[in-house]
Formats: sequence, structure tokens, C-alpha cells
Amino acid sequence: MRKKLTKEDINYFKKILLKQKERILEKIKNISEETLKKSQKDASGDISGYTFHMADVATDTYDREFSLQIADDERQLLYELDEALIKIEKGNYGICESCKAPISKVRLRALPYARLCIKCQQAKEKT
Repeated sequence: MRKKLTKEDINYFKKILLKQKERILEKIKNISEETLKKSQKDASGDISGYTFHMADVATDTYDREFSLQIADDERQLLYELDEALIKIEKGNYGICESCKAPISKVRLRALPYARLCIKCQQAKEKT
């Protein structure tokens, strides 16, 4: 039988979640500044008045899309972190959303925003 988390455990995981959230917000901010605030000319470092080669434009476009995809992935992770913090405030953090059993501390250390215990996660992945 898995044990429920203590107040000390909850505080420990809350600190981890807040640190991860801060790191992700900074990463998203940096990606946005580097990707969205630069014109294509600025991003390429070209200061001449000549037009771009199509291959250069394609590479720059790919790089921008890649950066935006990373930012989108980080936003999804940010959502999961926020949901875990809400669960802490509501008092149901560390409880499996499927079977309602406590999620192990080992799993929460690895994935502090886990919604499911390992058993339920494995069952979900099989389907």
C-alpha cells in the first residue's frame, strides 16, 4: 500500500514545480524574443540590400518553426505544472486521477506533475 504524502512532501514537490515553472517561463520568453522579435533579415545576419536565396529562406523558416514547436511543447508542460500546483492548493496532489490511489514518491520525483500512478499510466499506454 502506498502512503499518502506528508505536508513536508507536498512542500518539497511544490518547490520543485515552482522552480520548473520559472525555468520554463524563462525559456519560453527567450525563444519568443529570439524567434518572433527578429525579422528574417535580422535573423540571418544579412545587412545587405540583396534578396535572400530560397534555400536560406527555407532554413530560416524551418529554424523558426522548430523554435516555435519547442515553445509550444514548453507551454504544454507549463500547463501540466500549473495543474499540479492547483491540485496542491485543492489538497488532491499526488492522487491518481484514475484509481484514486496515492502516486508513489519515486514517480513524483521523476515526474512531479504526474496525473496517474505507474500502474494506471502503463494501462493507458497499452490502449
